[in-house]
Amino acid sequence: MSNPLFLFSIFFVAHLFHLSHGDVGTATPYGPPYLPTACAGNDFSMFPTTNLFAAAGEGIWENGAACGRQYLVRCLSSAVPKACVPDQTIQVTIVDRAISTVSKAVVPDTTMTLSTTAYKSIVKGATSLVKIEFTQA
Repeated sequence: MSNPLFLFSIFFVAHLFHLSHGDVGTATPYGPPYLPTACAGNDFSMFPTTNLFAAAGEGIWENGAACGRQYLVRCLSSAVPKACVPDQTIQVTIVDRAISTVSKAVVPDTTMTLSTTAYKSIVKGATSLVKIEFTQA
């Protein structure tokens, strides 16, 4: 029979050394025109003044429930070495559905399509797809 305290200790230590505490997905950039048609029918007040926003991919869209949600996002990796800005986490607001955007994503079927400002905040250089960690804020 296992000691419950021993099992809890192993779980606790494993949790401390776990590097990722959010979901993992992919992100790609998209550029203007930014028209939040799926979330607000062109209501531009949805856009945060920081221009840190995103369109939700099908995996997080949830029939529109994603509209207005905020996520903490950081770049984990890319096919291009050193493309991620180290230790940079941004907060984005979902303002649209990725398949509804007027300006299409560079790479389809990603978790999030980030505004140019958001993408450049966590990615440097010329890469069109990155692996991200994201957590609902």
